[in-house]
Amino acid sequence: MAKSKVPKRPTRDEFELEELGNQLIEAKDEDAEVLLTIWGMEEQVRGWITKMDSRTKLVHVSRHGEETKVPFMDIMKVESPGS
Repeated sequence: MAKSKVPKRPTRDEFELEELGNQLIEAKDEDAEVLLTIWGMEEQVRGWITKMDSRTKLVHVSRHGEETKVPFMDIMKVESPGS
């Protein structure tokens, strides 16, 4: 019996991941709102980065008092909502 295949998350090289990390750090340092495109999620995550946990590799995004924890490796794109 064939299992339904879940599409694999695209792999990215170290340079891409480092660039993504830098964008997240910059947004956190500048307290800038971000719009994150997350692999496997239809809706983008929007808000302010409150914490980047290196131990769990989760990025905490807060908006309207709600916190969303996003695995760093699932973040495909970082944008500012104004752009």
